[in-house]
Amino acid sequence: MKIESQIEKISSFEHLELLANQIVEGFISGMHKSPFHGFSAEFAEHKVYNVGESTKHIDWKLFAKTDRLYTKKFEEDTNLRCHIIIDNSSSMHYPKLDDTEKFFQNKIGFSVLASAVLMNLLKKQRDAIGLSVFSNTYEYYAPEKGSDRHHRMILNTLENLLEKPKATKSTDTIKFLHQIAEKIHRRSMIVLFTDMFHPDASGGNEEALFIALQHLKHNKHKVVLFHVIDNKTELHFDFDNAPRKFIDIETGDEVTVFADNVKIEYEKGVHAYFKNLELTCAQNKIKYVPVGLSDSFEKVLTTYLVEKQKFG
Repeated sequence: MKIESQIEKISSFEHLELLANQIVEGFISGMHKSPFHGFSAEFAEHKVYNVGESTKHIDWKLFAKTDRLYTKKFEEDTNLRCHIIIDNSSSMHYPKLDDTEKFFQNKIGFSVLASAVLMNLLKKQRDAIGLSVFSNTYEYYAPEKGSDRHHRMILNTLENLLEKPKATKSTDTIKFLHQIAEKIHRRSMIVLFTDMFHPDASGGNEEALFIALQHLKHNKHKVVLFHVIDNKTELHFDFDNAPRKFIDIETGDEVTVFADNVKIEYEKGVHAYFKNLELTCAQNKIKYVPVGLSDSFEKVLTTYLVEKQKFG
């Protein structure tokens, strides 16, 4: 069953942990159709064999079933440390949802559920998880741990992020990325969910922003940036041509325009910024993954598994 249909089937559940578990289980059961063919039943206990490694621990029985080489993964190999960072600025609470829409149909909801899904997978693989949340303040920090109590504490924090923002919040991304980088001492995979809409990106301060992102890579960390965007309106500026008032969620600034009058220039500017973002991430060896709100969570999970294989 596809992950999308799984979500439709269980989206009436409000419990974040239950929803995340259903998505992960659906992903695992469908892995035989993915590049991880044959990996689903044993994925927590095996890793892909790399040329040059010792053949001592190759699982030949699994090779006979899958025609792919995997080595047995022992307890000491499972201690990956993953630190998730969530941008909780007001722009991440776009679009505004009505009562008929699901919480994961805006950017913060998508990021929260994606984080819970990754946490579920990390827990299955006995890996340690940490969390940072920032907006105009450094709202929350939890170091990487693997206990059930720690997992529950982080889930509660994620659930709290789904509440409607009480005030307009901008973000000082550069400042807080540097602070987070200083807190993560042991080699970790760092996963960042953000829409990259902030003064640092649009105000000519891109170099300082990428210095902050590069700081996250100190101590040989691996950084994965999930760029969360509403493709329909934020990328393609898909509005009718009635006069509309656009309000900056973070500053309150307003402008009234006909969408068709600015659509071409808007799309040109946004595409140029996103392309520069992608290229600069590649130059800095940061994994850049754009994710639209209509995208499957499978994209997040597959990215994590591929990057974990490279990281290990």
